[in-house]
Formats: sequence, structure tokens, C-alpha cells
Amino acid sequence: MMKGVLLVNLGSPESTDPKDVKKYLGEFLMDERVIDVPYWFRSFLVKGIILNTRPKKSAAAYQKIWWKEGSPLIVLSERLQEKVQEKTTLPVGLAMRYGSMSIKKGLQELYDKGVRDVQLIPLYPQFAMATTETIVVLAEELRAEFFPDMKITDVPAFYQKPEYIKALSNSIKEYLADKDYDHLLFSYHGVPERHIRKSDITKSHCKIDGSCCNKPSPAHEFCYRHQCFQTTKNVISELGLDENTVSTSFQSRLGVDPWLQPYTDRTIVKKAEKDGIKKLAIVTPAFVSDCLETLEEIAMEGKHEFLEAGGEEFYTVPCINDNDEWVDVLSGWINDFNNN
Repeated sequence: MMKGVLLVNLGSPESTDPKDVKKYLGEFLMDERVIDVPYWFRSFLVKGIILNTRPKKSAAAYQKIWWKEGSPLIVLSERLQEKVQEKTTLPVGLAMRYGSMSIKKGLQELYDKGVRDVQLIPLYPQFAMATTETIVVLAEELRAEFFPDMKITDVPAFYQKPEYIKALSNSIKEYLADKDYDHLLFSYHGVPERHIRKSDITKSHCKIDGSCCNKPSPAHEFCYRHQCFQTTKNVISELGLDENTVSTSFQSRLGVDPWLQPYTDRTIVKKAEKDGIKKLAIVTPAFVSDCLETLEEIAMEGKHEFLEAGGEEFYTVPCINDNDEWVDVLSGWINDFNNN
């Protein structure tokens, strides 16, 4: 049975035109694992409110970070795919959960090449309903409907993989080698607190009380909060950092429901105003590829907020992107799959 690989990232609008942004946001926000409320309410919220107000604002944000080659996330994902392909004999495809580079199209391209055994790699280090789970579930639905003779094996969250942590840590170390900073903030994409409880396979462990993430539990296999804090701990250990100079926060919240805390925007201001931090560095390890949330929300808006609050220097560590060591890690997993 011929093997192949499908890398899957989030996705992007086709362009910065508000119409394209609206189409993309519509698909993204109508995903029941992103906004997990009953369909009628999700439809009212997204189609009746958000899509009538947000696309122009989001389009303006995309315009700030758009590259000549196109969407940074797409371009960086394609570069990663090309580098990985050079290091393996298996066909390596690329797809996005949302947008025109669909998972169905990615699976079809592999199928047409004769691939019947697919290694599905969601490009998310930590598990979350709105990232890894929605990719895996959709891929299986598509397989059952359109590719019944195809086998799909997904790569689970890799936040604990020593080789990933080493590659991530080295990329951080390399970027900050010549930077003078007082504090390193790990900012992860936020999710509603209810997502954590919904993903709790024990139905009782996750209290989001500051201590449950530190108590061993089967729930941690699918607990995004635990995996984010553990990623920070793993990097601290790998780089030998002083824990007092490192902290963790969560960005990009939407709506009024409680999301994971502390919030990044408030943390950035607090570091400058109350903690006396003058030189702040931020890394965003929930993202493999730089995107709107890293290039605009953090590198632009976050920097503005920090400087306005009295900070002096603000450094945004690039995502791992197509870093050569990360390419070696990915291709290593793929070659292991090929040899088994």
C-alpha cells in the first residue's frame, strides 16, 4: 500500500479584499468546534453579526502583514512542505482546514498519485478542539465518503516530543542571542474555558483552578491548557531559563465568555506598567507558521501596547516556520512512518 503525507495548517483568505476575508471568516467561524454553540445561535452570531462588522477590520489587518507572494501563513507552509519533500521519498501534500487549499483537495491529490496510506500531520503542537480535532474529524469524514479504500493515521499533539522542543528552543535561542531583554512571554492562542472542560475525557479533572494542570491525569492528553503550560516548562528546562523571567499568557479571545487566562494584551501592559519590565520578548509556540495573530496582533498591536505602557524594547520571536531543524524533525517522523 503506497504511503504519503498530508501536512495541514489553519488556512487564509484568498486575498485582503473584504469579500475574500468574509468568505474565509464565514467558513472558519461556522465550524462547530470553533464556536461550539447550537447551529441556530452560531448562524445568528456569525452571519447576523460578525460577518456584518468584522471583515473590513480583519481585511485591514491582513493588509498590514500580506506579502508580495501572498498570505504569510500559506507561503511559509509551502516553504515547509518543499523542504520536507526534499528529505523524504514519500509524496508530501499540503492542505488547509479552511479556504481553497482544502483537506479534500489535498487527499485527492495524494489519492491520484496512488497513495492509500496517509500520515496526517496537523501543524499544531498542542491539541485543541478548534485545531487538531477539527482537522482529524473532517479528514476522517472525507475519507469515509470519498476515499473508502484509504487509511489515515494522524500524528497527535507533539508538545512533549523532545526533538520538537529542542528545535523550538534552539530557534528561540538563536533569535534572542543578540537581544537584550528582561522577560520572555510565551503567548498561546486562547480558547474558551468550556473547550477545556469539553475535552476532558475524565469529565471531572479539569477545574481550571491553577493546580489541575500540574496533577497527573489522563485528561492531559487532550487538555490544551495543560499542554501550553507544559510547552513553556519544557522550553525553560531545555534552555535553562530562570523561571522568574518567563511567563505564559493567552491571546486572541472572542466574545464575552471566559477564555483561558491570563490574557496576553493585559499581560503586556501589566509587564510595563506594574512589573517595571522595559525590554520584553514574546514567543508564540501555539503557531508553527507566522500568521495574522503573530505578525499583526503581537508584533504590531502588542508592541504598540507595550511601548504605550512605558516599555522600551519589544521583540517578537518568529515562529518555527521552515526552520531547518524543524524540517529535520518533521522529515524524521515521516521517514519513521515510511519504515513501519
